[in-house]
Amino acid sequence: MKKIIFLFAISIFALSCKQSTETAPIPELVEETPKVATKEYPATIASVFKAHGGIDTWNAANNVSFTLEKEAGNEVHTVDLKSRKVTIKTEKFTLGFDGEKVWLDQDSTYYQPQRARFYHNLMFYFYAMPFVLGDDGITYTDVPALDFEGVSYPGTKISFGAGVGDAPDDEYIVYRDPKTNQMTWLAYTVTYGKNEKSDRFSFIKYDQWTKVGDLQLPSALQWYKVVDGAPTEMAAERTFINATASDKILDDSFFAKPESGEFAE
Repeated sequence: MKKIIFLFAISIFALSCKQSTETAPIPELVEETPKVATKEYPATIASVFKAHGGIDTWNAANNVSFTLEKEAGNEVHTVDLKSRKVTIKTEKFTLGFDGEKVWLDQDSTYYQPQRARFYHNLMFYFYAMPFVLGDDGITYTDVPALDFEGVSYPGTKISFGAGVGDAPDDEYIVYRDPKTNQMTWLAYTVTYGKNEKSDRFSFIKYDQWTKVGDLQLPSALQWYKVVDGAPTEMAAERTFINATASDKILDDSFFAKPESGEFAE
């Protein structure tokens, strides 16, 4: 009896396999996306990333867009976070970076072409703090805290390896809130076009944030006057609206130079 049952089971299995072979489509081989190992960061800067939604959350996004409010007309900045291609659209001009060259499209000479290279990613870099400080080729060093109005803000200095970015001699210091670990101050030097380091730091206060998906990104930046290397009082402010962060991959044509545009380099 057991032998009969066994032979019957084999027959059913064979029939099933034959039917499956005849009717089931052959599945296409799909290559799995390789898993990227999470980069290790010093605890000081890692705590800042975490307070703003996490560096992995930032890395999962493919583009970010925001509107910079300006008296002369708002600017809509869109950036591919992987290639750092850029478009900046205004009523008077459009500026972009196609991954290799900066371009400018305008009906007049409202925007000076020689400024385009310096400006094309400037506001994005300030806006995307602290996450852009997770890029490759960066060295982190603890520095003395910044004391301002009775609060002591721990600091982490960021410097770049040779050949990293347009201005590898630039230096940044992130000062974080001692209670929340959110970024509160950014000190930075400007060396673009100078080919040498500077010890003159400017200061931006970051204390106004908005939730963009799961990220905390700035809604306003305040530039401060500096006396004896320390911030004293606010000198100017820029505000940001309509921010988005998406995993959507934008087509290369979005960042390409229009036929009416010209390369600015």
